[in-house]
Amino acid sequence: MKFLIINGPNINFIGIREKHIYGDKDYEYLCNLIKEEAEKRNLLVDIVQSNSEGQIIDYIHDAYNKYQGIIINPGAYTHYSYAIYDALKSVMIPSVEVHISNIHARDEFRSKSVTAAASVGLISGFGLNGYVLALDAMMNLKNNRES
Repeated sequence: MKFLIINGPNINFIGIREKHIYGDKDYEYLCNLIKEEAEKRNLLVDIVQSNSEGQIIDYIHDAYNKYQGIIINPGAYTHYSYAIYDALKSVMIPSVEVHISNIHARDEFRSKSVTAAASVGLISGFGLNGYVLALDAMMNLKNNRES
């Protein structure tokens, strides 16, 4: 199985920004964690990041017929990007939305995700381990659909 991991705005600055929320591990650490955990599970992953909404949409479109799943952290686009929502719906690839922090325990505007409704589930508040949980969720989803 092959999954695309898409990270949105400012995710590349984890370990630098708001360490009390996102921790002190940097983006390279996150990417290595995802790759190591994917390898343990015999999964293939490609990881991309963009601060641009249009680029994120292009990544989603390019995933069509190439990946069995998308794991996405849309960053702040979570709260207002109907364009990312539409892109996720259009490619018909199962997706899981991930957030490092608990979006429901932060500012009120952060508790609403317009993009999550295009995904099979949302994982929020488990730090960087949320990406590992998403890998397992995608594997389980795929296995359940095949049985």
